[in-house]
Amino acid sequence: MITGDEPAWGTRARGGEGTAAARRLTPLAIHRAAVESGGLAFAPPPVVFVAIPIAFAWASAPGPWAALVTVAMLVYGLLFVYCTGIGLYPQPVRLAWFTACTALLLALIPILGENVLYMVMFQAMTHVLLLPWRWALPTMIAMSLTVFVIALVLGIYVAAGLAGMGMLMSWGIGYGIRQQVLQEELEAAQSRNAVLAVVAERERIGRDLHDLVGHSLTSLTISAQLARRLVESDPDAAREQLEHIEVTVRQALSDVRSTASGMQHVRAATEIASARTVLATVGIQAEVPTALPPLSDELAELFGFVIREGVTNMVRHSRATRATITVEEDSVTVADDGVGIADSAVRSGLRGLEARLAVAGGGLEITSDERGTTLRATMGEPMRAPRGENT
Repeated sequence: MITGDEPAWGTRARGGEGTAAARRLTPLAIHRAAVESGGLAFAPPPVVFVAIPIAFAWASAPGPWAALVTVAMLVYGLLFVYCTGIGLYPQPVRLAWFTACTALLLALIPILGENVLYMVMFQAMTHVLLLPWRWALPTMIAMSLTVFVIALVLGIYVAAGLAGMGMLMSWGIGYGIRQQVLQEELEAAQSRNAVLAVVAERERIGRDLHDLVGHSLTSLTISAQLARRLVESDPDAAREQLEHIEVTVRQALSDVRSTASGMQHVRAATEIASARTVLATVGIQAEVPTALPPLSDELAELFGFVIREGVTNMVRHSRATRATITVEEDSVTVADDGVGIADSAVRSGLRGLEARLAVAGGGLEITSDERGTTLRATMGEPMRAPRGENT
């Protein structure tokens, strides 16, 4: 959940608050932060609007007074441009920068007079770039509406237009930043959930093994202790205990081998059951079949590998919200509504799956774009199961 104390710019994708606190407050470090934020390229163009009060100053009173206005406006423009970099710093630094911008603007009122109203768009943007969202939105709207009304009363319609435009632009920028932070939080939560799902599965396997051999090991311990005490006083009874130990060990070993073999066995039905749990854990709504068509053992295993690879990629990379798994007699499809597979992504798993299917006489079709990814594996006639055979 994003609180009011979250950074105004999306720092989590760039190292989080720990990295923010470690940043040095030097001109070079601020410039690097602005470049890193991705917003530096978009900040300079609006600064051309500072030319409006500068032009009024030189038109009304050319000389030292106009030169002072020019310097003050350029300083304010510089502060505004690097709000994007300061947005990656901790909250105290952001608040101090915002205070400096506001104080400079207020100090310009005696110099610029009513022309200071032209600066409303800049100040509105500093709200959403530097302040926590729960503070920035109401204060930015209140300031913009106040300037809008004052500009209308004074007949400065250009300033009124800038106030309205600045409010809308700032709201859009702030909303985009907030969505970025929410997306970063969601990705972090999905990553944690995926790790927790693996841990939970390991714990389940541990519990299964404990339940499977725990009783046998306890019995072995008791029998071994009893045999040790009886080995001299009653050799026949000790021999019986040793025979019991041998039988118990053989049975426990057989049980463990069966369990390990079952864990390594890939089947479409088991992979679908696992996919339903894993996808729900990371917040992906899954639509999976409740019953499967007749499949041969080889086909059930191949389809299981396709489902496993598709779900693994979905959890790791897709950012999907919905997933669909469809199984037919000669094909299996795994689809999601995520962001697609990046062109630079390493597809070793998919290449291995494609090779496995090719050896078995099948093929793998991959469709991926910004609307999602679809894996579809199809098999030929020889792999189909006879009627009545199932997984």
